[in-house]
Amino acid sequence: MILKEKIAAQLPEWRERVRKLVKENGDVVVGEVTVAQAYGGMRGAKVLVTDISYVDPEEGIRFRGYTIPELLELLPKAEGSNFPLSGGLYYLLLIGEVPTFEEAMAVEQEWKTRSEVPQYVFDVIKAMPVETHPMSMFSQAILALQTESVFAKRYQEGMTRAEYWATTLEDSLNLTAKLPAIAAFIYNHKFGNGVFVAPRADLDWAGNFAHMIGKDTQAYQDLTRLYFFLHSDHESGNASAHATHLVGSTLADVYYACNAGINALAGPLHGLANQMSLQWLLGVQEEFGGLPTKEQFEQYCWDTLNSGQVIPGYGHAVLRQPDPRYTAQFKFGQEFMPDDELFQLVEMAFEVIPKVLGETGKVKNPWPNVDAVSGTLQYHYGMREFDFYTVLFGVSRMLGVTANAVWARALGQPLERPKSLTTKMLEDIVAAA
Repeated sequence: MILKEKIAAQLPEWRERVRKLVKENGDVVVGEVTVAQAYGGMRGAKVLVTDISYVDPEEGIRFRGYTIPELLELLPKAEGSNFPLSGGLYYLLLIGEVPTFEEAMAVEQEWKTRSEVPQYVFDVIKAMPVETHPMSMFSQAILALQTESVFAKRYQEGMTRAEYWATTLEDSLNLTAKLPAIAAFIYNHKFGNGVFVAPRADLDWAGNFAHMIGKDTQAYQDLTRLYFFLHSDHESGNASAHATHLVGSTLADVYYACNAGINALAGPLHGLANQMSLQWLLGVQEEFGGLPTKEQFEQYCWDTLNSGQVIPGYGHAVLRQPDPRYTAQFKFGQEFMPDDELFQLVEMAFEVIPKVLGETGKVKNPWPNVDAVSGTLQYHYGMREFDFYTVLFGVSRMLGVTANAVWARALGQPLERPKSLTTKMLEDIVAAA
C-alpha cells in the first residue's frame, strides 16, 4: 500500500527528530498560560503539536505548509474537473508531499476497495426514529463500525507498539472509504426516498457522494470536491480535532476517537456556524422581500448588533484577513452562480459587514470566515436541509483527524493529561504575583 510504504520510510527520521527535540530541549519554555486562558477554554495555549495543518493569522490554513491557493493549483484534479481529488489531499495530509496524479488515484482506488458498508450499519440508522438529527445518525454509524477495527483486534492479540500506527492507518482508510456512502444513505433515508444508491466506478471519492444523493451535475460534484478539501483540517486545537486526539491518546481506536470528534462537531459553537450564517442571510431576504439596497443592508447589520446579536460568519479566533476558504468558495460562486440573488447578498455582505464591524471598534477581525458562504453554495444546488450541513462538514473533517491519529501513533504521542487547579490556587497565585 503506497501510504503505508511512504510513512514507514519517513518514520525513522521523524522519531529521531522528535526524540532529540524533547530530550535536549524539553525544558525550553514556549508559552505561558494565563488565568484568563485557564478559565477561558485554554484559548491560545500552546500545548499541542501537529505537522499536518497550521492556521496562519495572515494567510489562513496551511496544509503541510501549503496555502489553500497553492494547493488548488498543485493538487491533482479529478478527470474533467478543475478541483482537487480528495485522494490527493489525503496523500498530502499523511505523507507531507504533493502527490502525482497516479499517487492520488492510488489512494482513490484504496478507498474503492474498502468502501462497502456492512448492512448492519444501515440497519442501525434505519432503526432510529425518523426525527433523529442527521449528526446522531452519523455518529452512531461510525460507532457501529467499531467492530471492524483492525487496531482493536490486533491490540487484543498483543501487537507491539511498532505496529500501532500501521493498524491505525488501516482503520483510517477503512473508515474514510465508507464515509460518502454512509452520509449519502443518511441523506436519502431522512430527506429522500430511502433508496441506497450504489457508487459509480468511474467517479472519485467526493464526486461519488454527489452522485449517491442524486446530484449528478458536474458543478455540484466540483462543489463537493472543493468543500471536502477546504473543511478537512484546522489544526489540532479546534473542538472536533482535539476531542478526536484526546480520545485517541487513550489508545482507543479510530472509530471511538472519530465518534468523539463528530459529537464535538455537532455542538452549536462548532459545526453549526454555516447554517446559522445561511439562516441569517435568508432572514435578510425575507425582511426586504429580496435583495436590499446597500444602505438598507447596512442598517440591518447595525440593528442586528444593537439588539445584542452577532453577525454569523464574520470574525475568526486566529485569522486577521479574509479566510482563504471563504475566498475559494466565493470565487466558485462568482463563476457558477453569479445571478443567484442569495449569492449576490453574500457579495454585498463582503462590501458592507467588515465596514460596520470595523466601526464598532470591538472586533479584531471583521472579515468573513469559511461559514459566511458555504451554506449559500449548498442552498443554490438544492441542498436545503440545514441539519445535514454538519454531516458534510464531518465527512470532510474525518480526513484531517484520521491523518493526525496515524501520526500521533507513529510518533508515540502519550495519553493527554493536563493539570487542573482550584479557584483558590489561582487566587493565591495572583496574590503572590
